[in-house]
Amino acid sequence: QVQLVESGGGLVQAGGSLRLSCAASGSIFTYNFMGWYRRAPGTQRDLVASIAKDGVTNYADSAKGRFTISRDSAKNTVYLQMNSLKPEDTGVYYCNAEYRRVDGRVYRYWGQGTQVTVSS
Repeated sequence: QVQLVESGGGLVQAGGSLRLSCAASGSIFTYNFMGWYRRAPGTQRDLVASIAKDGVTNYADSAKGRFTISRDSAKNTVYLQMNSLKPEDTGVYYCNAEYRRVDGRVYRYWGQGTQVTVSS
């Protein structure tokens, strides 16, 4: 049973910072990708940032230059450092882990989400 537990969300003023954490129940190197998604009110869940097993990172345009995804393999934890937060960053942030089998089948796992609210 894969478990992803997010923490670190909260209420912050515009311009502030938050660091989200995602603790996995097993080794994070089990997964081909781990990432953070955001669902803003009334919208779908969109990718914010991801990190591949080889360490390559990817960011949404809105996150570039402000957010940093990182990992600590000893703690089986992935982080999202969010700086210079804007009201439009508000939403529920979900941790995601993706495992791709050699036959092409993809398994995706999600955490329960953590609320981030940025006030103007």
